[in-house]
Amino acid sequence: MAGYCDIAPGHEWHGPYHDSEYGFPVRDEAVLFERLVLEINQAGLSWLTILKKRDGFRAAYDGFDVDTVADYGERDRARLLADPGIIRNKLKVNAAIHNAGQIRGMRDSHDGFAGWLDAHHPLPKDAWVTLFRKTFKFTGGEITGEFLMSTGYIPGAHREDCPVFGRIAKHEPPWMTAA
Repeated sequence: MAGYCDIAPGHEWHGPYHDSEYGFPVRDEAVLFERLVLEINQAGLSWLTILKKRDGFRAAYDGFDVDTVADYGERDRARLLADPGIIRNKLKVNAAIHNAGQIRGMRDSHDGFAGWLDAHHPLPKDAWVTLFRKTFKFTGGEITGEFLMSTGYIPGAHREDCPVFGRIAKHEPPWMTAA
């Protein structure tokens, strides 16, 4: 089976994500939250579907502002479940709202989501999965692994012979700098 480095370059939707986001280290809270929401929503669907709806997610979830989403109430849940620009799944919508609250709480305990990730890095993937399941809703092995790969916390986003691999290495992702 072809890997992402084989099929993504030059593709209208996959190409830009592969070339400039996937596997690059992320520190920004809204971007980390966005990646988590997108990975959760990808469950059972293709990544292409998610990339095509990405702008819809960004608009529906107020630019992935953690405080705003954490404060969503029933009216917002109903709005999201009626929005054709996103995946209208009650469990996924509820997870996004809950997870925003969890991330907001990480500001006090770890100076934010990136600090929380750093505090637990490096962990083996199964320990990450256990930690994510204890902390967040709607996160299993695939979602956790893809989130961590996409944000540079675990390896595997690109083959070493992929040109993007070298560009990522210059940014010293956490998985490359782990002792």
